[in-house]
Amino acid sequence: MDATDTRPVEKRVRARELFRPTSTALGRFATGRWNAITDVAGVQVGHSTIIRGKGPLKRGKGPVRTGVTAILCNEKNIFAQRIVGGGFVLNGAGEVSGLTQMMEWGLIETPIFLTNTLSVGQVSDAAVQWMIETYPGIGGEHDVLIPLVGECDDSWLNDSAGRHVKAENVFEALRTASSGPVAEGSVGGGTGMICCDFKSGIGTSSRKLPQEFGGYTIGVLVMNNFGHMRDLRVAGFPVGTVLEARYRAMPKRKLNYGSIIAVVATDAPLSTHQLGRISKRVALGIGRAGSIAAHGSGEIILAFSTANTVPRVTDKMIYRMKMLLDPRLDPLYAAAIEATEEAILNSLTMARDLDGPNGNSPALPLAEVKELLDRWDLDSNVRASAPSAVETHSGAHAETAPTSLAAPPSSGASEK
Repeated sequence: MDATDTRPVEKRVRARELFRPTSTALGRFATGRWNAITDVAGVQVGHSTIIRGKGPLKRGKGPVRTGVTAILCNEKNIFAQRIVGGGFVLNGAGEVSGLTQMMEWGLIETPIFLTNTLSVGQVSDAAVQWMIETYPGIGGEHDVLIPLVGECDDSWLNDSAGRHVKAENVFEALRTASSGPVAEGSVGGGTGMICCDFKSGIGTSSRKLPQEFGGYTIGVLVMNNFGHMRDLRVAGFPVGTVLEARYRAMPKRKLNYGSIIAVVATDAPLSTHQLGRISKRVALGIGRAGSIAAHGSGEIILAFSTANTVPRVTDKMIYRMKMLLDPRLDPLYAAAIEATEEAILNSLTMARDLDGPNGNSPALPLAEVKELLDRWDLDSNVRASAPSAVETHSGAHAETAPTSLAAPPSSGASEK
């Protein structure tokens, strides 16, 4: 927002508040207490946010709009008591260091970190330092490790090549990690991120399954940086195609498509293979929000279960773990899709305007989005209450045709 702009700053709210209290637009399952990944017991999240400088880009000086987010999967005991992990790569124009070992062993033994692309090495180095100080036996009594560090490109808003994320930022994210509510939007690794040309960042959501489905909790946290405005959808509604005309003159990134890293946590007892299957459904949730997994975009999902801990040191020959039967996975699939879509939307609705070397990145206009959603919801209810069929000349019945608003053309159909 310009310094001379006297408009009131729009209050930011989570996506759920844009809908009527009775709406089921964001899914049929209830959320956890915090509607966050931290609703899974033992999971903690911390951020370190770096915002300084303004004006044109001066490499090494700024503007700086970046940070790091740390997810502690098993509080602070992840090295000694490892947990089962899995994942899925929808599109590989991105990176999570340590992913190949995690997929090979099916175990997670370090916190998970999220940052910008060119800071992966620095974050990994600081994570190793923290792990060695916390567990002195690494590299001697115990084997070495590879920290899990995911990245997205924040160079549209950040002096990315300046590599401003330092060890103290990683330590801050670890030190401040806690359960409970999770800060969202332009925080931590999400500070410089954009989604569909609007300011985004970190977002999270959770679902609590009914007891008849096991009563399990599943939570998703995203670092969200994908897409073009025309593709953005909110609960299935084509919000992006409507807003695009208003923001047509706004400078937008063209070559760096963005990416998204999603982290899934659950207390359901799942194997590595099952966590991989859950991760594929997370990709469906990403698609619901408008991602096409563009050529230069990286969509990578990590998943873990806290239900079984695998000791690093034991005299036993056999480890026994509980595992959910495959036919019982369907509710978790649905919950993962719901939580992913809502986490992405929360990353947008909680972010504020932020300027960078390429200009201002506007926040999603919530009042306008809410007005659109209310109008479409009302329109949908009117159509639902109307006769579902019309009489044809032959006396047969045909389905009522959708209106053009309900079925807009695809974003690229008329593109010049």
